[in-house]
Amino acid sequence: MNVPAGEGPAVDALPEASMQGEEGSGTQPEAVPAKDAWLPRWLIRHPLYAGWVWTGFWAGLIVLDEFVDLAGWTWYVLVGMAALPTLVSTLAVLKATPRRHLKPQQESVLAHFFVRFLALLAAFLVWGFSVVASASISSTVQVLAGDSEREVTSLGLNLLLAAVPLVFSVLWLAFIVRCAWFLRRLRGWSQSPANSRVPKKFLRGRPGLRRLVVGLAHPGLLLVAGLGTSVLALLLASVELTIDVLR
Repeated sequence: MNVPAGEGPAVDALPEASMQGEEGSGTQPEAVPAKDAWLPRWLIRHPLYAGWVWTGFWAGLIVLDEFVDLAGWTWYVLVGMAALPTLVSTLAVLKATPRRHLKPQQESVLAHFFVRFLALLAAFLVWGFSVVASASISSTVQVLAGDSEREVTSLGLNLLLAAVPLVFSVLWLAFIVRCAWFLRRLRGWSQSPANSRVPKKFLRGRPGLRRLVVGLAHPGLLLVAGLGTSVLALLLASVELTIDVLR
């Protein structure tokens, strides 16, 4: 992303861009510092590919777990491990990036208001769904508990506790989408971007580790691994828990 002179933060040329020589120009790459010597060179050169392989491996174990039927909590560990590298890298990159690095440069007034309109529309839809859902739940509780006020209160509290994972999953999904949106603006879709808005001070003196972390903090990888985790939590955990309480 090019930034005009005098507007916004300076674009950061990543140190890892110098290592692209062995893939493109054929020039000799810079030597890896001693602190990064423990990192495999193939991992430094292809962090995004390694992230896809990692996610695919744990996704395969999640599918296998459905057939083997291990302990009920094992798939929580599996989906967490699938998203762990890209999530940790994303949090590290976003934590090191000041908000001013992502100020919009060419946003029109129309785009500004249109995005706000979509946000208000989404908020209205969520509010409407919550009203309908609360009315339906209230009727179900009354049918199941009868006229006993104590049973109504007890079942309502149990149902509220059962809804916590569901609400957490939805909020987590929104968090992942938001992080991916900022990553797209911050470092783009390239595996190892030559230019980005990641601060120069981030992992200064560790070009190998910086290349790896920035490569794993990829918006596409985060969406697949993070949203996959959220969808599994939404479909397998939260809904089943709610149904069990109603029964």
